[in-house]
Amino acid sequence: MKIYSYVVRYDDGAAPNPFWGYCTLAICKPVIRRVAEVGDWVIGTGSKENDGNNKLIYAMKITRKMRLEDYGNDKQFEQKIPVGKWGIKSLGDNIYYRDKQGFLRQRFPSVESMF
Repeated sequence: MKIYSYVVRYDDGAAPNPFWGYCTLAICKPVIRRVAEVGDWVIGTGSKENDGNNKLIYAMKITRKMRLEDYGNDKQFEQKIPVGKWGIKSLGDNIYYRDKQGFLRQRFPSVESMF
């Protein structure tokens, strides 16, 4: 078991995404997503820019690991597809999908497309 940590610069609910029964990390920290394995832990701490400085924001144990395109097509995570510009539904992290030609695409609008 390994523990990975990072500073959560903006705790807006998108990354990690704690909604709809699963805490997921699909839109940030690509290195952690690539190297972490089932059974490892990921923790996020606050930053100087927010009220969470020197505080634990979240801790999650990895129970499942999947490719972005599989996540994007899995009905179990359909609620995490962003809808609208405001509220919890807009913060979904299920923003990538494989199109009919086989290309990995980004859904719009999404939290990532706003920055």
